[in-house]
Parts: sequence; structure tokens; C-alpha cells
Amino acid sequence: MSAEAADREAATSSRPCTPPQTSWFEFVLEEALLEQHLQKPSPDPPPVQLIVQFLEQASKPSVNEQNQVQPPPDNKRNRILKLLALKVAAHLKWDLDVLEKSLSVPVLNMLLNELLCISKVPPGTKHVDVDLSSLPPTTAMAILLYNRWAIRTIVQSSFPVKQVKPGPPQLNVMNHIQQEKELTENILKVLKEQAADSILVLEGALKLNKDLYVHTIRTLDLLAMEPGMVNGETESSTAGLKISAEEIQCQVCYDLGAIYFQQGSTNTAVHEKAKEKFFKTKELIAKNGSSSLHFTIDEERLAGYCQACEVLTSSSDDASQQATPYSKIHSCMKSGKYQDLVKIFLEDNLTLSLPEQFRQSVLRELFQKAQQGNDALDEVCFKVCVCNTVCDVLQGRIIDIQFCQLFLKPSKEKIDFLLEVCSGSINLENASEELKRRMAAFLKNLCLGMEDLQFVFMISSHELFIKLLKDDERKLLIDQMRKRSPRINLCTKPVTSFYDIPASASVNIGQLEHQLILSVDPWRIRQILIELHGMTSERQFWMISNKWEVPNVYGSVILGIKDSLTRDLVYILMAKGLHCCAIKDFVHAKQLFAACLELVTEFSPKLRQVMLNEMLLLDIYTHEAGAGASGERPPSDLISRVRGYLEMRVPDIPLRQVIAEECVAFLLNWCENEYLTMQVPLPLVQTNPYVKLGQLLAATCKELPGPKESRRTAKDLWEVVVQICSVSNQHKRGNDGRVSLIKHRESTLGIMYRSELLSFIKKLREDIVNDIAAEHISIWPSSIPNLQSVDFEAVAITVKELVSYALTINANNHFWLIIQADIYFATNQYSAALHYYLQAGAVCSDFFNKMVPPDVYTDQVIKRMIKCCSLLNCHTQVAILCQFLREVDYKTAFKALQEQNSHDAMDSYYEYIWDVTILEYLTYLHHKRGETDKRQIAIKAIGQTELNASNPEEVLQLAAQRRKKKFLQAMAKLYF
Repeated sequence: MSAEAADREAATSSRPCTPPQTSWFEFVLEEALLEQHLQKPSPDPPPVQLIVQFLEQASKPSVNEQNQVQPPPDNKRNRILKLLALKVAAHLKWDLDVLEKSLSVPVLNMLLNELLCISKVPPGTKHVDVDLSSLPPTTAMAILLYNRWAIRTIVQSSFPVKQVKPGPPQLNVMNHIQQEKELTENILKVLKEQAADSILVLEGALKLNKDLYVHTIRTLDLLAMEPGMVNGETESSTAGLKISAEEIQCQVCYDLGAIYFQQGSTNTAVHEKAKEKFFKTKELIAKNGSSSLHFTIDEERLAGYCQACEVLTSSSDDASQQATPYSKIHSCMKSGKYQDLVKIFLEDNLTLSLPEQFRQSVLRELFQKAQQGNDALDEVCFKVCVCNTVCDVLQGRIIDIQFCQLFLKPSKEKIDFLLEVCSGSINLENASEELKRRMAAFLKNLCLGMEDLQFVFMISSHELFIKLLKDDERKLLIDQMRKRSPRINLCTKPVTSFYDIPASASVNIGQLEHQLILSVDPWRIRQILIELHGMTSERQFWMISNKWEVPNVYGSVILGIKDSLTRDLVYILMAKGLHCCAIKDFVHAKQLFAACLELVTEFSPKLRQVMLNEMLLLDIYTHEAGAGASGERPPSDLISRVRGYLEMRVPDIPLRQVIAEECVAFLLNWCENEYLTMQVPLPLVQTNPYVKLGQLLAATCKELPGPKESRRTAKDLWEVVVQICSVSNQHKRGNDGRVSLIKHRESTLGIMYRSELLSFIKKLREDIVNDIAAEHISIWPSSIPNLQSVDFEAVAITVKELVSYALTINANNHFWLIIQADIYFATNQYSAALHYYLQAGAVCSDFFNKMVPPDVYTDQVIKRMIKCCSLLNCHTQVAILCQFLREVDYKTAFKALQEQNSHDAMDSYYEYIWDVTILEYLTYLHHKRGETDKRQIAIKAIGQTELNASNPEEVLQLAAQRRKKKFLQAMAKLYF
């Protein structure tokens, strides 16, 4: 049947019909041309895209004479279009891998439903109630294909998806995307509800043990030509493309394994089923070969699944259980065989099969167990840390600060183990010169950083050291060590650890509450709360810190959660996220909000929307403080989310006024004037005062270049602002009826209050300028002749890449560390900047046991550290750092100490202050505030004999140096 005939049939069967299609579509509708198109080596458009085009045309709604939208008519034209879509899928051999990559969930759902329909599966029939063995082969295969796709889609939806940046926003495109997203979510919801049935259907398919057939272009033609042929060849055992029983079992086993593995996150026993299916898949591939399969399997992914299942399930087969380093480590951690764990790490230093992140995660878990009271793990932590450090050295990575802290007090046992690890981690006969150079530099720097010559000689006389360093290098190093003058070690006095004191249950609760207050790691917060709720059910742990605040509009919803653990967790995650957002620690804020979103999604759609709104606000802040500060436009998806928030009409969702305010300011700052003036919905303008004000501002900006008489919007804006700034008169009358008092109040006629207007206006402009230091900056030109031609973004990227590479070559170069810190400072990442400023001082002062050279901690560096602390609301740290300047900055110190909303340890830092003037001011300040306890701490600090002004200058300098050292070490522990 030709395309013209099909159109005539459509016109006569349903009036009014949809408009005539384009000439291309009429052309490609010819079946002969379709077959020729599919036979091309590189058809354009690709075959899979034809499915989309055919189904879209077939599903277009019609419009009747009363202009009412009707469902797509079931006429001959639409049936031909659906048949053509099925033919294209048949040409692709119904390969789900190909179809899933190119078709959206709604389109593929429509296609497979059409396959079920044409395969004579009655609509509404539950597949689990159908006996597959009694059905025709093509019908059974259609049911199998649909249920395989169903569980594959469920598994795929559980994976994180990287958002593709769309092009310029267009309203009709955005509406289409939103409709498709909602449709996908609805389909997924149905598929998940039917997941158990789909699994039973596939499990039943494994018992068939017979070949099946899938529709081809020929069988589809037979169905279309002669309905009576349904009982003939198309249902016989020889029609269609043959799929062998082994191939069916292989693919079904793989898909079942994937769904069982996904379900194992909530039910660990299901991992055994997943393991069984994956290993059965592996056997079938080994038996039949992967090249003969019509449905290919990603063998690398299958191997990963098998390895994960081995780790997650226990097995009596030791050879299987110990097949990989991951399973060995998992077994050691589970059974407590920590010495075997150290042996695995040592062996891996030669093979380097374990990723750095995995090594660090194991070490973190060991540290957490040690902090919970298992003293025997201290030695294990040290040994694993040494193995990781030597691995980092050989791979050219920066040495972790944990190693430096654990090696502050070396011992003979520690040195012996370190040398054992170094010797076992490098094969000198086969090692490259680069590896030898790295190991030699590590051992040499280790010697230079040690005070005790006995330990230095232990290293320098070791066989590995002798082989790596030449005679001249060894002699020069030993001479340097012998000539070195003895220094006073202020850390020799043993200090009793707080954790050495036997703790009662109440002390344990106190320790956990302290960790809960300090932690910003969502996983750790959850673990602490689980432990606390296991100890007592009488406490409301969301109340332990008065710094944890959430807006009142959210508080009532959160505190209405019945489960106390969930209520505490949601409240604390949100409060800490808001706090991190307030201090511009956007990285931790995002982690906390993401964890909270994942938690509330399971039980509260209302709180889910609340978290999505807060994450939108966080993304706005992050862009404005980062890329936006340098003039880089925000990504289009962020602009679309801002528009979506303003247009949201979800009932009963608690909303914060600041989010709408920031969204409109964001659109104005990035000149989205076209949307605000032309595209924003009218009801939104009438109900949201910020949108109304933003529309007037945007329209005024657009009309500024025009003639004065065309600036009508400027007049409207003027009137709105006048109303906001107006006052109303209120008359108070006495008993005699006369006016006795007139009060001026803020007018209620304005669209918002004056304070809200001022707050909004202040968000419309923000500039930032930062310089980056360099070691040899004086040799470079001080100006650029053609400044406009410079691509500053490219320069910034180059500098970042160069510094990162330089630190892999020499991680202890303090100048490069300072540059890295300056980069973070310039991009408003103040916590990271402090980390690198402190690391720069640590590497050139033996972790602050020596004085930091003045060319490292210049006044400029100290001032930047002061600004970082100030912006992080650590005001006591600001006051202490003011002493580090060549001339003490009393003005900044006093101003910082006046702040009462400080996020640092406050009075516990007073012991680090050596400037008597600052201490005297603190005494005065606390006396004025009536803070007796803090005043006594300041008085006690002043009363120390070593701070007496009559002391010799050497004593005063020693006292200052001692306090500098302790303070910087405390800061390092806080920021490393």
C-alpha cells in the first residue's frame, strides 16, 4: 500500500484527521524504500531513530470539529506506522543494548507494548499467570523481551546519571523534556511495582529449555498481509529468528543477577542469588562463546559483578573466597585478622592492584575502630599507614599528613617496620631509575627530619639505603646530621591521652555527642546517631547543640517524623548543611544535603521537594562564589531549575522566602531579561512580589537604550518602589471621639516590605579581586600591552594544572604549596586554602617543631590566613594570627574578639596568645560582658611567668615560639 493510499485511508476513517505529513515522511513510508534504507551501510537517519519518528507520528492526538483533543485514531495509517517501527526493531534483531542506548523509556515501552499486542498477548493479562511453554514461540519471546527490559530499566534507574548540558533554553523544548521526565517516572513506578512478577516470569523462562523465535521483517509482513496466517506459519516453530535455549538462559541469568545484586543493598541474602546467576552466565559464555550470542553481554561488567559477589558473600570454598585482594581484605576485616591485612597491603605495594581511594578507605575504617576503644588497632593503623605512604612515594603522590603525625615520635620498632616495607615494596633489579630516585629521596628526607641520630644511623646503615644512595651522598648526609646543633624538643614530655582514661557509659555518650557536633561527614553522623540511639532512647539528640538551627517552616515538618532516629538524622543533616552553606563551605553543604535528600525521598515527598529547593539555592551560591565571580555564565540547566522553582505550583510545600529572592536576583544578575519580561507566567507575576519586581527591573533595563517616552516600565517600577517606601497614618481616638495620637507605620500597599527590598537589591552586584603569589614573580613583566587579547580562563586552567603537576614531582615544595593555597583563596575555597597554607608551613618546619621561615609565612600569607579564618567565622583564630604579623594588628584582633558568633574553640585558644595587650583586652571584654569564667581563663593566661615583660628578650621569644608551634599544630589537626 503506498503512502498516498495510507493518507487517503486515514482521511476517510477519521475526520477531521491530523494535518498531512512532510514529503520526506510520505517518501520513507513506502515499505520497499524502508528496506532499502535499512540495507545502507550508514543510513541517515539511523534505523533506531526511525522508530522514534514512526511512533511519534502514530501517537499524535487528533482534533475534532469542536477543537477538542482526541486520542490517536486506530486507523490504517497509524497501524502501518506502528508496524514500520516494529520492522526497524526487527532489523536490529531486538537487541536491547542497542535499543536502550538510543530510545527513551517511554518510546521503548510503547514499542514493546506494540510487540506484545501484535504477538497476540491479551492486554491486561498478568504475564506471571501465563504458561510460557504453552504459547507460540514468538509470543513467549515477546513476553520474555518485555520482562527483561522491565528489570533492566529498574536496575539502570538505580545508577547515577551524569546530566547532559542542554543547549539554549527554549520553552517548548523544556516543556517536552519535563513531560518526558514525568512519563518516565510514572512508567518506572509501574515497573517497580511489577518487579516481583517480572522476576518470576524470567525464573520460569530458565526452566523452558527450548529454542524460541523472535519476529523478523518477514513474519511481521505475514501478520500484516493476512490475519488468517496467525495460526499458520507465524506461530509455527520455524518462523522468525531462532534464539537458542542456551543464549536465552545466558541473557536471562545475567539480567536476573543484575536485579538481585541491586536488591542486595537492602537484603544481603539476595547477593547469594546474584552470585549464582552471574557464575551461571560465566559458565554459559565459556561454553558457547560470546561471539555467537544475538544479545551481547559486557564481559568486563560481568567480571566486576562476580568479583563483588565473591566479596559480599561468604563461601566455604577458601580458594574462591581468597581469589582477589578485595575479598582477602574483606575477610580479614570481618574476622579481625589484622596482621594478615598488613601482609596483603605489603604484597600489593609490588603489584599496585589496589586503588589509592580503596587503601585510604580501609585505613579510615581502622582509625574509626581504634577511636572506639580498640587499642590493639593503633599498631595496625600505623602499619597500614606506612604501607600506603610507601605506595604513595613510589607512585609520586603527596605524602599524607597522617604519616607525619604518626611518625612524630619514632621508635626502633617503627623504624624497623618502615625499612621492612620499603625493602619489600621495590625490586631493585627490575625497578626503574625513577622509582629508585623516589625511594632514595624519601629515605633521605626522613633522615633530615629526625632529631635522634640513633634512628638516623638505623636508616643510613640499612642495605636498601646503601644500595640507593651513592657513597658521596651518604657521607654528605651523615656529616650534615652530625654537625647539626641539638635543639630543644618541646614534645618529649609524655601526655596522658583522654582516651586512656577508663570511660563510663555517660562519658562514652559525651564523646559521641562531641564527635557528632564536630563531624560534617554524613556517613559518620549516621553511624554516631545509630550508636547513641543504641545506648539510650530518652535523649533528643537534635537538641544537643544550640548552633543547629533550621527555619521554622521546616522545623514543624521534620519534628513531626515519628521515628526518633530518622528525625534526629534529618534535622542534624539539614542544620549542618545550612550552617556550611552560611560559612560558604559549599562542598560539605552539598554532601550533607545530598545525604538528606536520599534519606527523605524514601518516606516524605514534601521533605524531598524541600531538599531539592535547598540544593537549588546551594547551587546558586556555589556558582556565584565560584565561576560566577569571574564572569562565567551559569550552565543552562541551572537557569532552567531556577525557572522551574519560580513556576512550581506544588501545594503544601513549606517555602523559604530567601529562595525566591535569590532565584530572581540570579536571573537579573545573568541578564535573563527576556524570560522575566516575556516568558514568565502571568499568575506568577501576580502572586510572587520578587518576580513582579524582577520583571519591572528587567523591562526597565531592556528599554534604557530607547527614547524616554517609551520607558513606561520605568514609571511602573517607580510607582512600585514609591509604594514600598510609603507610610500610612494611623489615628488613635479617645473616648470623646477626638484624634489624640497619629502613628506612622510602614504602608501595607507595597508588594513587599522595605527591608525585603533592600535585602533584594544588595544581591544584584558582587565583585571580587584576588592575586596569586609566585616564587619568582619579580622576573616577569608587570604589564601586558594588549590586555583584551588574553584568555584569562585559559591562563587560570593552565596555572592550576601546572601547580598540580609540580606537586606530584615535589610534594614538599613550600612555594608551590603556597601557590596552590592562593588559588583556593582566589576561588573562595577558604577551608582548602588554609589546608595548603598550613601544609606549606608544616613541610618546612618539621610539622612546626622548628620556626617557619619568614619568607614562607610573609605578612601577605598571614593576612590571607586571617581573612580565611574570618570568613569561616573562626574569630579567636583571627586574633591569634594577628600576633604573627611583624607589627601586631590590634585593630583586627580586637574587632574579631568582639564577635560573639564564633565557630572556633574560643576561650580554649587563650593559651596560645602571648601578646599581653590582647590578653588584657580579653580580660576587659569578658568583665564588661559579665563572663566571669572566661575572664578567669584570660587572667590565668596573663599570669604566666614566662610572659612577664621584665623577662629577657630570649625568654619572651621562646614563649612566643612555643605558643606559635602549639597553635599551628592544633590548626593543622583541624584542617588536615
